Amino acid sequence: MTATQMEQKNNKGIGLHVFPADNNNFMVESSQGKIFYKVFLNGSRTCTCADYVNNVQKDPEFLCKHIIAAIGLSGNGGKKQAPKLDERFIKNLKEKDFVLYSGLLDLAHQKGLKSITVEAIQFPTKDNGMEAICKATTEAVNGEMFVDWGDANPKNVNSTIANHVLRMASTRAKARTLRDFTNIGMTCLEELGGTDDDVAGEDKQKGKARKDYNQQQKPEGKGDAKNQAQSAAQASERQKEAAINTGAQNCDSRKEAPPANHQSQPPQTAHQENSEKNVNQKAKASAAQMTAIQRLKDIRSIPDGQLQEMFQKQFGIPFVDITGDDAKVFIRSLQQAA
Repeated sequence: MTATQMEQKNNKGIGLHVFPADNNNFMVESSQGKIFYKVFLNGSRTCTCADYVNNVQKDPEFLCKHIIAAIGLSGNGGKKQAPKLDERFIKNLKEKDFVLYSGLLDLAHQKGLKSITVEAIQFPTKDNGMEAICKATTEAVNGEMFVDWGDANPKNVNSTIANHVLRMASTRAKARTLRDFTNIGMTCLEELGGTDDDVAGEDKQKGKARKDYNQQQKPEGKGDAKNQAQSAAQASERQKEAAINTGAQNCDSRKEAPPANHQSQPPQTAHQENSEKNVNQKAKASAAQMTAIQRLKDIRSIPDGQLQEMFQKQFGIPFVDITGDDAKVFIRSLQQAA
């Protein structure tokens, strides 16, 4: 049976009524609606109709329209509904929607997925930069075939799975074929790399900010009043000790006074040191951010020179001086440019 004939049979099975029986078996009405055939999907796929009995001996993989209708059962009183991507499998990341691999797989089963096979084209080694490449082939019940490739290396994957690049390459290859099969234009979240680290960091910072805000807004009770009184007493004791230490230091300074022309430099406080550390940390883009920019550049096929010009035009500074805040804004602009 050709792919065209299989597709015609699949279309005929859309209007048939399907009712669950037992043990993953179904009762499917005939095209005239006069009788029902029993379809068995538990283990093998068989049907009691004459079309299946006459053709299965010639083609062991033959599927009649009743089997196809049972495979596509989606509930709703036994009537088949149009395949639909569940919104639970759509994730919004920095104002852009991405589909999860699990959502593509769910939709593919609704549309009549027959099989997915994966072949490792390149295994990760030190010589190839630990890059894995896989080829995936997805086959539908109507005979359609979808082929695509996926790659993964420690630089274009999430840091938590950097040691499992072969599996990620397999998932990416399958995801690309499933996108073609299900006609989903959104990028699969598993195809990206590095941006999840930034998202996790942002979520952690937001969670800390919410916690600090809630603590500040917490109403004062008896227990809080007692704690405040203890804190005030401790602060008073610390002030007394500071005054005593200051007097002792003044005495020492009178004993060992510096020369008149000596210009002493004020000691750098711990607060100033921490502030400088915070500025340095803020001024430096993280490795995860740079990996995300590199990955998005590869996805958009942007040359290195053009990427640097885009950054300098947007921020007015060379790309080598990129900061953490600049990287967040630049990543968002690259995602929105798709």
